[in-house]
Amino acid sequence: MVNLKISTAQFEAKDGDKVYNLSVIEKLTKKASEEGANVIAFHECSITGYTFARNLDKKQMLDLAELVPSGESTNELIKIAAKYNMIILAGLFEKDENDKLYKPYVCVDGNGLIAKHRKIHPFINPHVNAGESYTIFDIHGWKCGILICYDNNIIENVRATKLLGADIIFMPHVTMCTPSTRPGAGFVSPDLWKNREADPTSLRLEFDGMKGRAWLMKWLPSRAYDNAVYVIFSNAIGMDHDQLKPGLSMIIDPFGDIIAECRSFDDSFVTATVTPDKLIQAGGNRYMKARRPELYRDILGQHHTSEQKVVWLNIDEKE
Repeated sequence: MVNLKISTAQFEAKDGDKVYNLSVIEKLTKKASEEGANVIAFHECSITGYTFARNLDKKQMLDLAELVPSGESTNELIKIAAKYNMIILAGLFEKDENDKLYKPYVCVDGNGLIAKHRKIHPFINPHVNAGESYTIFDIHGWKCGILICYDNNIIENVRATKLLGADIIFMPHVTMCTPSTRPGAGFVSPDLWKNREADPTSLRLEFDGMKGRAWLMKWLPSRAYDNAVYVIFSNAIGMDHDQLKPGLSMIIDPFGDIIAECRSFDDSFVTATVTPDKLIQAGGNRYMKARRPELYRDILGQHHTSEQKVVWLNIDEKE
């Protein structure tokens, strides 16, 4: 494997405005290419917008969704990748030939589709079906995986993706700043976003506190550390429909250390070089070899009824 320069981006997407969102994707891809990056990753549903889909009926979802990879947006993404000689990862809503809906994240280069992962744990709209498989693919000799947002909160998904060979896991999100049963969680007022130039401090305190980054730090670096993988975390910044998101797109190495992080309120990206030596040096590599699956394979494989409840979907009144 060779060293690889990867960028992770954040931007404020517009609901259902694929033309605008793809224009921002192109702008940031162009700049990352000029700065020497090989790959750029965008957030969950970065092409279509995300949170607004909770209010759409099935017809509206089908109107928003596209075939993948033959749809217009994926083809446009391929054109952008070819124009700037980049590998691009971005998300949208998908429909198949039978009008079944999914929420995929695609990886393309100038020659076409490299990989597509359908979110295993979707919840934003009841008409969206769950993906049924993990996703492993190759980028310049690196084995990569994709897990979308809530997929990463179920730790077995990350370990399974690692066991299938991934050394880099792309983790696109639209997350943080929503209520939950966790102390300190909650919405962040959109007024702070509107006033961000005059009062950036108040907004940064909210974004970095328990509603945002402090929660992320409870678990995200451990996914990288425990599995000896590079984590490419991409997240929305600004208003995603009626919810404010803090960005904080970052790259975490196999030691669990943040090696690049977006710290502005702008549409932006950061870039880091991933090197194969850390995959071997990191403690997670030793822990993987020390496993004794004969002790727990039947425990992990026990049947259970899968239950998924997302608190903020049932809350109408903002803090």
